[in-house]
Amino acid sequence: MRVRNCVCAMVVTSLVAGTVAALAAAPATAAPSQLTVDLGASTGAPRYGATGFLYGLGDEGIPNETVLAALRPQVTAQKAPDGLQHPNGDALKVAPMFKRAGGRDIQIYMQDVYKQWPYDNLGLADYLSKVDVMTRKVVADPNRSSYVYVPFNEPDLIWYQGNLSGFLGAWRTVYQRIRSIDPTARIAGPNFASYRSGDLRSFLTYARDNAVLPHVTTWHELGNDFFTDWQNHYNDYRSIEASLGIIQRPISINEYGRSSGDLGVPGNLVQYVARFEASKVDGCLAYWTTAGGLNDLVTRNNQATGGWWLYKWYGELTGNTVAVTPPSPGGSLQGVAALDAAKKQARIVFGGNNPSSGTYDTNVVVRNATALGATVHATVWGVDTSGLNPSGGPYLVREGDFATSGGQATIPLTGLRGSSAYHVILTPNTDLTAAGPTTRYQAEYARIDGSARVTYGTNTGYSGTYFVEGYGASTTASTKFVVTVPADGYYNLGLRYSAGPYSGAPAGRSVRIRLNGTDLTDLALPGTADWNTWNTVTAKVFLPAGISRVDVNAYAGDDRDAVNLDYLDVAATTGTVTTYQAEAGGNTLGGTAVVASDAAASGGRYVGWIGAGAANTLRFNGVTVPAAGRYRMVVGYANGELGDGATNYNSNIVDRYADISVNGGAARRSYFRNTLGWSNYRTTVVDVDLAAGANTITFANAGPGFAPNVDLVQIAAPIS
Repeated sequence: MRVRNCVCAMVVTSLVAGTVAALAAAPATAAPSQLTVDLGASTGAPRYGATGFLYGLGDEGIPNETVLAALRPQVTAQKAPDGLQHPNGDALKVAPMFKRAGGRDIQIYMQDVYKQWPYDNLGLADYLSKVDVMTRKVVADPNRSSYVYVPFNEPDLIWYQGNLSGFLGAWRTVYQRIRSIDPTARIAGPNFASYRSGDLRSFLTYARDNAVLPHVTTWHELGNDFFTDWQNHYNDYRSIEASLGIIQRPISINEYGRSSGDLGVPGNLVQYVARFEASKVDGCLAYWTTAGGLNDLVTRNNQATGGWWLYKWYGELTGNTVAVTPPSPGGSLQGVAALDAAKKQARIVFGGNNPSSGTYDTNVVVRNATALGATVHATVWGVDTSGLNPSGGPYLVREGDFATSGGQATIPLTGLRGSSAYHVILTPNTDLTAAGPTTRYQAEYARIDGSARVTYGTNTGYSGTYFVEGYGASTTASTKFVVTVPADGYYNLGLRYSAGPYSGAPAGRSVRIRLNGTDLTDLALPGTADWNTWNTVTAKVFLPAGISRVDVNAYAGDDRDAVNLDYLDVAATTGTVTTYQAEAGGNTLGGTAVVASDAAASGGRYVGWIGAGAANTLRFNGVTVPAAGRYRMVVGYANGELGDGATNYNSNIVDRYADISVNGGAARRSYFRNTLGWSNYRTTVVDVDLAAGANTITFANAGPGFAPNVDLVQIAAPIS
C-alpha cells in the first residue's frame, strides 16, 4: 500500500513525528500496569522476523551496510529486476549487500516492472511476457535461492477489485509460468491489502485444488485493527489451513505500519515486533516515505533514528524467546523477551502506551527469575523517538539488584514515555560497578560469537556485571560492539582487559580489531599481573558519523590472544584531517563540470554537473599523505534529484553515484544517498588507497546520470 499523493520530505517528517492515534488513555492516578515475563516458558528460537523492509534498500551501500548488518535482517521486499516503479531498489542489485549483512529472503514485487501506481493494466498477456523476462533474470542470478516471487501486489485493490474469480485464474496462470521457467521457485501470495478471511479461504481452496499453493502466505497489516485483531487474524488463517488440510505455510506480513505515526516511533513499532515474534512470522515495514532508509530507521545513510535501536535490541535476543503477558492482549503496552541459559542473561524489549505524548508507570514482573540466581541485576535502557533526525542513542533508565520471592522478581519503572521503547538486561547479581556512561559499552552486554562466553565466576576487579572470556587457543572468539558517534572524526577506543599469566602464552597479548566489516589492526595488549588486574589500551580511530561495528576478535590458534574483555570506551579526540575544497583553483574540471555558488556549501561554492558523460569530471590535485596506505575520504556532497517512477505518491529519490579513481587507476563506484534538497549537504565516507606524497582523486560518471554535487573531500588515516 502506498500513499496516493506525492509526499515531500518536510511533510513526511511531520507525519512521522506526529501524534500516534490513541486508544483510551488511563487516568493519571491509575495503578502501574504489569508486564509479565516467564523465563520458564520457552516459546522457541527467535525468528527475528519483524526485521524486514519494503523498499528499505536503495542501492549498493544505501543504506550503509553497517547499520543493516547490526539489525540481524531477515526479509526485504524490493522492486522487480529493471522495474520502472522506482529509480532504485532493484532486488537483484541490492541482494549482494543484503546477503553479506546476513539477510535470508528477498521478495520480488514483480508488478513493479510497471511504472505507474496503481500498476498499468495492459492485460495478462503483456504481464506474462514481462514475467518471462524477470524470471529468467532471477534464474541466472547467483543469489537465486534467496529470492521469493510476489507476482501480485494488493490484487483486491488493483487489477482485480471485486473480481476474485478473475484473480484466481490469473494467479494460476502466472504461478505456472514462473514455475515452468524456474522449477525451484518460491512464490508468495495472495498479498491482499488487508486481512480478508473469506477471500483467503477461497484463494487457498482454489490454490490447493489447482496445485498452485503459495510457498509463503502474504497479506498486509496497515490499519488500526492490527493492534486489537492481529491474534484473531493469525488464528483464523491457521484454522483455514487446518480445515483445508494444507500444511502450514510461513507467513510474511510484507507491509506493516500505518501511514503516519508508526515509522521510526519505537513505542509503536515494538507492538508489531512483539506480536510478530510471538507468532513467529515475518514482517516488512511499509513504504510510506522514501526508499533506501530502512523505512525511517536510518537517516543520512549511516545515522540511526530512535526506531533503529529498537530493532537492534530485538536482533540481540539470544537463546530462546519466552512467554510475555502484556496488561491486555490487544493493548498498546507489548513486549518480547528471551533467556540465554548458557550466557545466564535474559533480555526484555517493551514499550507502547497511549497517548504517546504522555508517561506511564509499569512493573516488569519476571517469573522463574531464579534461573539467574536468588537475586538478579537489571539494567534498563530507553530510546526516544527522533523523527527523521539522528538519535542520540539509548540512555540508562534504571539499574539495580532485585530479590526474588517465590521465584519472582519485580522491577518497578515510572515516568516511561509512550512513544519510547525500553530494554531490560537481566543477569545474576554479580555487579561490581554501575554499567557506566552511555559511551561505555560493556562486553558482557555485546553480541558474542564463537568460543567467547560469559561465565559469572569468582573473578574480581571488573566493571559492570562481568566480562567476556574464551579467547585462548581460539580463532573464533568475537565480541561485537555496536557504537554510535555524532560526527565524522577521530575517537579514542579504550579497550579494558586482563591478560594474566597463562601456561604457554607470551606475556604480551594481542587481539584483532575489525571495524565495519574490515580488519583494522592487531592491538597489542601488555600482560597484567593476574586475571583480576585490569588494564586499558587506547587506539585512536577515525569513525564515520552514526553507527559503527567494532569487533574484537581472536585470530591465532595459540594463546597469544588469551585475554578477558571488560568494556570498550568511546571518546571524541583530535587528529589530522586534511580538507580539500572542490572549487579550489588547483583542481581540474573537465567538460561540463563547473564551480557554482551556494551559501549552504562550505566556502559558499561547490562543483556540479559532474558526469552524464565520460569527459565531465572533477579531479582533486595535490591530495598529499605522508605514507602509502588506505585512508578514509569524507565526501561532502548534495543530491536532491527526483527521478522517474510512479508520479502520484512517495517521492522517487535518486541515489546518484560517482566512479572514483586514484592516480588514474581503476575506478570504484560509490552511491550517495539522496539529501532531500540541493542545499542539504551531507557526508559519506569512502576508502581510498593513496601513494606517499601527492595524489589525484577523480570523480566521474560516464553513464547517463550525473554524480552528486561535490563540496569537499577530507582525508584521514583510519588509525593514528
